[in-house]
Order: sequence, then C-alpha cells, then structure tokens
Amino acid sequence: MTTELRPLQESDWDAWFNNLDVVFGGVPDAPERRAWWRAVTEVPRKFAVWDGDGIVGAAGAFSFGLTVPGGAEVATAGVTAVGVLPTHRRRGVLTSMMRHQLADVHERGEALAALTATEPAIYGRFGYGVATQDLRMAVDTVRLAAPDLPGVDGVRLRLVDPQAALAECERVYAQLVPTRPGMLARRPGWERHGLLDPPEERSGAGQLQCVLAEVDGEVRGYARYAVKPDWDHGGPRGTVLLRQIDALDPVVYAALWRYLFGIDLTASVVVRSRPVDDPLLHLVADQRRCGVGVREALFVRPVEVGAALAARTYRTPVDVVLEVEDDFCPWNAGRWRLSGDATGARCERTTDPAELALSVRELGSAYLGGTALSALAGAGRVRELRPGALAAASLAFGSDPAPWLPHNF
Repeated sequence: MTTELRPLQESDWDAWFNNLDVVFGGVPDAPERRAWWRAVTEVPRKFAVWDGDGIVGAAGAFSFGLTVPGGAEVATAGVTAVGVLPTHRRRGVLTSMMRHQLADVHERGEALAALTATEPAIYGRFGYGVATQDLRMAVDTVRLAAPDLPGVDGVRLRLVDPQAALAECERVYAQLVPTRPGMLARRPGWERHGLLDPPEERSGAGQLQCVLAEVDGEVRGYARYAVKPDWDHGGPRGTVLLRQIDALDPVVYAALWRYLFGIDLTASVVVRSRPVDDPLLHLVADQRRCGVGVREALFVRPVEVGAALAARTYRTPVDVVLEVEDDFCPWNAGRWRLSGDATGARCERTTDPAELALSVRELGSAYLGGTALSALAGAGRVRELRPGALAAASLAFGSDPAPWLPHNF
C-alpha cells in the first residue's frame, strides 16, 4: 500500500508513541515518563507516516528558545521522536519526513532546528551539524581531594525534597540560560524534566535527592543526584549519580562539589553531561582521576541562514561572503554577506565574490561557537576562496564559554 504523511491528531497520540517504543528498542517507557511526554507534547508539531491503518514513521518538534553567542534567545524547533519501523526502511520515509518538517519550520519563521541523535551518522545529510559536546566524568572521590575555595565554609547546604525545591532550582537555572550558548529557555512543563525518577529506571540506585546551596538566605545553587550502593572486599564503593548541578558563582559551585565528594559510603561521582570547559577540571589536582570522556550532543541546522547569523554576535569583527550549499532548504543556497562584531550583526544576500564555501551542515556546526571553521576546513568541509578569510571568520565565530546543551529532548 502507498504511504501517507499527515499531521497527528489528539486521538492518534497513543498509537504514535507506541510506534516510537518499537522503533527505539521495544522497551516501553515507564508510566511516569510516558505521562510527562504526553503533557509536554505539542500535538500540532507532530506528524506520522501511515501505511494503511498503521503508523510506520513518526517525527515531531518542540518550540524552544536557544541561547546563542551574545545571549540572545533564538526561536528553535527542537526536533524529536524521529523513527521509522524496520519494515519501511530505505523507502524514502525518513527523507520525506525531514523535508516536510523543515518546510514547516520555515513557514513558522523559526531560524534554527536542533536535535539530539541516537544515531549521529543519519542527520548530516539533512543539514544538521554537531554544535555542542558533552563532558562525561567518573570522578574518583577517594583519591582526589574535595574542591575548595575561600568562602566555601560560608555556603549553607540543605538537603530538601526535589519536588518542593523545584521553584528555587528553576530560578537558578533561568539566571544561567543567557550566559552560555546552547542552553534552553524552559517552556511550560519542561521544568519537571529533571525530576523524572521512575523506579523502573533506577538500575539499583536510590531515589532522586536534591541539595540546595544558600548564601545569606538566598539559594544560589543546587545539585540533583542519586546514590547507587556497592561493596567490595575493601568496604563501601558506592557511586553518586549526578543528574544536574547549577551554581551562580564559583564558591557555590565548589561547595556543591565538596558535598558530593563527601557523601558517605561512596567512592566516585558519575556525571553524564557537563560543558567541555567545566570548572571542576580546574578545581581538582589530577584531571586523570576524573575519567573524562567527550561525546557529541546537540546538532544544529540553520533553517533561515540570514536570520540565524544575524541573531548572534561575534567574538571579533567579521566581514565575509559565504557561499552556502543547502539542498533541502533551497531558500538558503547562495551567497550571503555576514558583517558583525560583539555588538551585533547583519547577514544579507549579495552578488559579491564568495570568500568561504561551505554547506549548511558546517554552518550549523560552527554556529554556537563550539566547532572551529578552521577545524572543518582541515577536514575538507570548508573551502577558503580568499586568503585570510578562514582565519578571521573562524576566530569571530568562536565562543567563550563553550556551548552546552543542559538536557536532551
């Protein structure tokens, strides 16, 4: 039978989500997580491909605000829940969904689309480039001294119920959103993402815990974590599984890490996602004991090249003509003159000679400042057409601090 792509209706949601369970391994989400997904789903932004009465492919998006270099919040389609049943692979289903979705994002006037990928190799051909990385650590808290800074003893730490502390934690998070590219402004319902703690998903760990850090009565940081007990012949070897940690200043950050290092019956702290420039690496005496690993996280795609490049600022003055290739969004293809500095930017169509040539995928990788244009050129993915243009543009596109995605979607 021929397939048909059509928008999701409210009554289709359970079938749509069940299809995703199959696509992503066949293990159903815990009821708590499924209920949360239902609550945050923007049904008008979801669609499915049907073969007869059955869903064989699905995709959707969330409406996010993404922080870009300079601190602006840019309207972004958070692409999610993309999958095709094994019976319908290699029949153009995914390509048709990606085309449909990018056209929809274009019509909505969103400058960017972004996603996290379970299989990263898939999305480059649709124009998505790796824009942020996650730092992963398994910190040996037995052999490393706890972080310390002057003033740490003045930070009051209070163990609280995670649900009851939600508002305080969100106030801290909201203050941090404009300070780092890649961070997401919360939309209603997303503040509960960090509280999801289904017993079915704990894998032997205890329930979620939350510690607040206060200075002069003001909450200035928090950490959410769980403890997974373990023992060997030498005694307790438990693990602190860190879910989130946010702080408004270095002293509070050090105080929270000192607390995590000192939890009884544990020997390590495992964290799956921190920025690649995380200060912990400079608060400890031996980075090798932090078991550092890095993995790609957020993939970014400019859907409106001119609007996207004009929305951010640039570390140094830049004036460059870009020749952009974009097969999926032809309105982006061609030459663009980008002029900007730390105060703002303009990006407009031009007939001037091109100085750098790249595809929209490379533009997405460089957009948040975490991937250097010069590194992409070294891989043959950016071509310099005017001597000197690459070095100047690569420096201008960079970002300090490093971009980072605080949670998946």
